[in-house]
Amino acid sequence: MNTPVTIRPLEQSDEADWRRLWTAYLKFYESSVPEEVYQTTFERLIDPARTNQCAALAVVDGKAVGLVHWIYHPHNWKIEDVIYLQDLYADPAVRGKGLGRALIEHVYDVADQGETPTVYWMTQEFNTTARQLYDRIAAKTVFVQYKR
Repeated sequence: MNTPVTIRPLEQSDEADWRRLWTAYLKFYESSVPEEVYQTTFERLIDPARTNQCAALAVVDGKAVGLVHWIYHPHNWKIEDVIYLQDLYADPAVRGKGLGRALIEHVYDVADQGETPTVYWMTQEFNTTARQLYDRIAAKTVFVQYKR
């Protein structure tokens, strides 16, 4: 990006910006959540006692333009925890400028600092623009997701 981007932890004062970005993310995936989920998720993400559920905002010129959510969890095949990168969103006005990469690399940095080398995520097959980035910065697996 030509303008510097700051990626920082989510704070209590960010609720309106976070809600705007997460709503847009959910809308992109043709989904929605009830108000109770918004409230509960935000409170979990800013609760310092809940270190397994995390979030960061990307800020450019004082405006929140992207978000990333990640979750630490144990893995039966590893000693260390792994990170599931659950949500990643960049405002359409800043897409194609490296913001998505910067947000993913932020999570990679967090993982490396915490000695949690594995970071994984999913996307929908139709998300071709994002997949072009993902193919450059991660390895696609052969797993197929099933859900109840």
